[in-house]
Amino acid sequence: MRLLRLLKRLLIVVAILACAGAVYQHAANAWYRYHNPPPGQLVDVGGYRMHLDCTGRGSPTVILESGLADTWLAWYKVQPAISRFTRVCSYDRAGMGWSDPSPKSRDAKTIAGELHTLLHNAKIDPSFVMVGHSLGGFYVRMYANLYPTEVVGMVLIDATHPDQFERLPREVRQFNENFLRKLGWKEDTMPFGIPRLMGWCGNGPPELRPMLRAIDCRLQPWYEHMAEYRAWDINTAQVRAAGTIGDIPLIVLSEDPGKNTNDTWSALQKDLVHLSTNSSQMIAAGSGHLIQIDRPDVVIAAIRKVVGQSADAHRE
Repeated sequence: MRLLRLLKRLLIVVAILACAGAVYQHAANAWYRYHNPPPGQLVDVGGYRMHLDCTGRGSPTVILESGLADTWLAWYKVQPAISRFTRVCSYDRAGMGWSDPSPKSRDAKTIAGELHTLLHNAKIDPSFVMVGHSLGGFYVRMYANLYPTEVVGMVLIDATHPDQFERLPREVRQFNENFLRKLGWKEDTMPFGIPRLMGWCGNGPPELRPMLRAIDCRLQPWYEHMAEYRAWDINTAQVRAAGTIGDIPLIVLSEDPGKNTNDTWSALQKDLVHLSTNSSQMIAAGSGHLIQIDRPDVVIAAIRKVVGQSADAHRE
């Protein structure tokens, strides 16, 4: 009987703590989102809205596509500089950042189609230099395949390769499986405010933390991460079928091999150069995978070069 009473008391305490955590999560989420509104516009794309932040003037327009789990904030060191020489747009994929979740699947064709609708509905003239980091490389390649007349240049930043899981060591797949388990843990505990309270979300440079806590410490983005990751097999099939991008200017910007001792990744990056007959590779010395954070100057230089090449080709 005594053990039963202790168990009941323990359950009551757990229930109280869970309720308190849920109230804390809801209140903190509302406070941070109210005090850190989105910088761009929320555009209707067919019953749900997506966040688009465009700055600068000129043509072609640079479209920044983030990697897995990233939002428009991934470009905070890059976008201001690009806006000084042309128009540039960053955005949040559906379910990420300030964008509403989508009722559609999270495969590359769907995501590229949503981006196309977003740009069309926002009345952004279709002459684009597509810039994709990591998994975002899949999405810009798919965009170029679906809407080839709109894409005049491309920059791939340490971009994902469709063959990487087959060619990289087994340890890489194990790393990704561990990543999925961590995502699952955050999914389970986010409604009760535990990741927010423990500092497992909303981290980053001090100047970005308020906004990160407004967009990152919520359950929906973690659903989105999982959905995009689980679409890997579909995405690789779609991207392989998309093929090359013809002769449009392409720069493959890769991390410093000294930061990544895996020779296979370097070979995969070199392989991406063959996507266009008008391409080159740049190495970001001293940079890891997040080149736009570690070496924004190199990213800006690569984009400026492709913008210039695209403009020259248009004049011809």
